[in-house]
Order: sequence, then structure tokens, then C-alpha cells
Amino acid sequence: MTEKQKLRKQIAQEKKSYTSGQLAEWSSSLFNRLEDHPLFQSARTILMYYSLPDEVQTHDFVEKWHDRKRIVLPVVKGDDLELRYFNGKDRLRTGMFGIGEPSEEEPADENDIELAIIPGVAFDREGNRLGRGKGYYDRTLERLEKACRIGVCFSFQILDSIPTEECDRRMDEVWTEKGRVSKKQCRQ
Repeated sequence: MTEKQKLRKQIAQEKKSYTSGQLAEWSSSLFNRLEDHPLFQSARTILMYYSLPDEVQTHDFVEKWHDRKRIVLPVVKGDDLELRYFNGKDRLRTGMFGIGEPSEEEPADENDIELAIIPGVAFDREGNRLGRGKGYYDRTLERLEKACRIGVCFSFQILDSIPTEECDRRMDEVWTEKGRVSKKQCRQ
């Protein structure tokens, strides 16, 4: 078992010690803080994700902001993520891994994305991210050169360091329910 696999297993085990209510409360706290970020305030187009039950919960946040900002969500297509505009939860379908995905076929203009809010299994304070191991976000973030990358997780998912490989994409900032925890910040 690799170091990354061990860390994924460790975090998955730790998540089981928290209730869904606690995770929802922490998610709400995280996004209440992130809403005040100057880059969030100024961004017109934001890449988000439609959360799984064990991730920072995004459903309410996406619903809250989609009338005021262009929210983009990923759709799994083979080994890649296609990015599409969110047009309401009634227009989502269940995609790969049980994730809600936009059903419209029109792709989002990736050049318009100013802010990318990215989930992770774990992060460190240097902005390194441990994903689920498929590389979907690493390949996608490589294409989003202009977007500020903000990783989101719960505070127990912050590790001292994360093993990285050349293909891993670093976040510009990392946020938990306690606020920004990364040493770096996005350029404003």
C-alpha cells in the first residue's frame, strides 16, 4: 500500500467519527467565511463541485449563489472532467460515482473561470492536495491557468505534509471551517 493510499484510508476512517450533522455545520461555517473572500466577491464564474456525503457539503451553497454567479460543475467523461454550467438542481442527473452532474451538453468556457473551489481527501498548509486517486482534478486544473485554486476540507483533513508527484496540482489557498489555513494566498 502506497503512502497516499494509507492516508486516504486514515482520513476515511476518521470521517466516520463525525455525524452528518457535524459535517454539515462545518461546511456551512466554511462557506460563510469563504463568501467574504475578495476573489469570491469579485468572481463572476466559479468552478464548484456537487458534493458527496463525506465531502464539504456544497449543495446549499451552489443553490444560494447560482442566480448571482455562473456556477460550473464537473461531469465525468471517461478519464476527464467536462465542465458545464449549473442551471438548477432540477436539471441535474446522477453521474459517475453517484455525483449530481448538469444534464445540459453545452460545455462551460474554461477561460471564464476565475475561481476554482476544489474538494480533496486531505491538504497540507503548502497547498498540496491528496485526491481520491484518479487524477481528474489534476488534469482539469492544468487547463485552468487563470483561476485561483482554493481547496476545501474539514480541519481534521489538514496534514503536516502530503506526498506529491509531478502531475499533482497545488492549490493557491486551502480553507476549512476555521478559515484559510494555507501559507499562500491567491493573487488579488
